[in-house]
Amino acid sequence: MNTTKFINDNFLLRNKYAEELYHNHASKMPIIDYHCHLSPKDIAENRVFENITKAWLDGDHYKWRAMRTLGINEKYITGNASDEEKFQQWAKTVPYTLRNPLFHWTQLELARYFDVYELLNEKNAKEIYKITSDKLNSSDYSCQQLLSKMNVKVVCTTEDPIDTLEHHQQLAKSNFDTHISTSFRPDKAIMIGNDGFIEYLGKLEKAADISITSYQDLLDALVKRVQYFNENGCKVSDHGLNSIPFAPYSEAEVDQILKKRLKNEQLSFLEIEKFESAVLQFLAEQYHSLGWIQQFHLGALRNNNTRMLAKLGPDTGWDSISDYPQAEKLSKFLNSLDGKDKLSKTIIYNLNPADNEVMATMIGNFNDGSVKGKVQFGSGWWFLDQKDGMTKQMNALSNMGLISCFIGMLTDSRSFLSYPRHEYFRRILCNLLGEEIENGELPNDMEWIGKIVEDISYNNAQEYFDF
Repeated sequence: MNTTKFINDNFLLRNKYAEELYHNHASKMPIIDYHCHLSPKDIAENRVFENITKAWLDGDHYKWRAMRTLGINEKYITGNASDEEKFQQWAKTVPYTLRNPLFHWTQLELARYFDVYELLNEKNAKEIYKITSDKLNSSDYSCQQLLSKMNVKVVCTTEDPIDTLEHHQQLAKSNFDTHISTSFRPDKAIMIGNDGFIEYLGKLEKAADISITSYQDLLDALVKRVQYFNENGCKVSDHGLNSIPFAPYSEAEVDQILKKRLKNEQLSFLEIEKFESAVLQFLAEQYHSLGWIQQFHLGALRNNNTRMLAKLGPDTGWDSISDYPQAEKLSKFLNSLDGKDKLSKTIIYNLNPADNEVMATMIGNFNDGSVKGKVQFGSGWWFLDQKDGMTKQMNALSNMGLISCFIGMLTDSRSFLSYPRHEYFRRILCNLLGEEIENGELPNDMEWIGKIVEDISYNNAQEYFDF
């Protein structure tokens, strides 16, 4: 066994029990990436990346934030510097990311995809740029091959209701072994207070071939797109919301709110919440009727830096954790669906660690025995998909629910090189359990606990999603 390099066989595994759980159980399990932001176009066209910067740095706002913090000029991040110059500046940054998950992810990804075990830094940047770019710029490292190398069985990308799904259709007819599915993300049709709402409705009108002048028109358009996604194999929806909206409403009220917005009239906070509540409730019932799974990503405060947002656009590194109240309205929303027996399988992702116990107890309110793990507390998300964040999420879930029913990790990534995050999660899980076996807090029953590890790594997700 290789135990001398920084990324070695027993990385993050602190005792023999952790090692056995990982090597004999977790490491052999395939990957189901049930939520990510990979490009289906890149997969369908089997893109070959020109170099490591194109594959690794483009679009990765995790890395961008770190580089900016170190004082790297934007020219070398999203600007017009060459790809090699950008990589050199990232390499310069990496040693300063110690204790940030980027340090671990960087070394894991270099090791797993490229067999590079040197710690990336400014001195070896040129050599590593060439090694990795030469490999990437070949058919052996195409997008499909990158997925196959990591034993990825399912990828579920994220698309807007107006998407044509042409690349998913192309993949469905191909002989690519990894199953590529989609998830339906209708946030832009819900968030009536957003600046681009009216413009978006115009795009939705074209996609659905329905003129939207009333609330019923909007519902008809959304139903048409839900059906289209369903016909193309979609089984999952996704919502990126600050918090779950829930306010009493009548359809007549909501219709008037939409018509007021279409006239560019100002809406009150309550009017916005009534509209969002109505559309979200309607969609959730549609999901249930089709047997879809619904996902809710809660707790982000987005686009904080308006100057840089205007310059670079959204999803470029200006978001943070927020402290929205979550429990009461989330409870009312889930309860309203459960009361009609229209609550789908549901995954709730939490971004504020202060709310971990809130979410861990909330899911238990609606796990009614009809389905194993029907309502899930999703894995540590975004700023929390690191060792401390994942450990806290698993501890809260263990203390107040059943971690044995947990559907495990996802990448939530835009990068084809991010799949070692599943390994990272599995090592953390195995070490958590291994330490408790060593401490006498769990029995030394490696067969049973090994089965639980395999379930969390893969089997539970396979059963839950049934892709």
